[in-house]
Amino acid sequence: MPQITVEYSAELADDFDRPAFARALHEAVVEIAAARPPACKTQFRRSEDTVVGPDTEGHAVVHVTLGLLAGRTEETKARLTEAVLELLRQYAKPGDDLALHASAEVRDLDPSYRKFESE
Repeated sequence: MPQITVEYSAELADDFDRPAFARALHEAVVEIAAARPPACKTQFRRSEDTVVGPDTEGHAVVHVTLGLLAGRTEETKARLTEAVLELLRQYAKPGDDLALHASAEVRDLDPSYRKFESE
């Protein structure tokens, strides 16, 4: 915990500093949501096809989902969501020919959530 998934359009591959974004996001999650640094895990999923409205060209999408153990206030979740969007402004810089559609959500992990770590 937290489980972070970043889905992004392939058109952003060269214009999205994913490692720097993940490091900065982990720092924000620790500061805002009191997560432990070694517990922060981010997976990036590249999407080859993006369609926005009727257009298949000229758009890129980034959506970040953060799954946290239950117990954070709605205010904490909102602060974290705003921090994610600000970090996307810093680390996802598409060219002038691309409109960026960025979004984020923070959700509670289901009570059935379990994990293990191998050594």
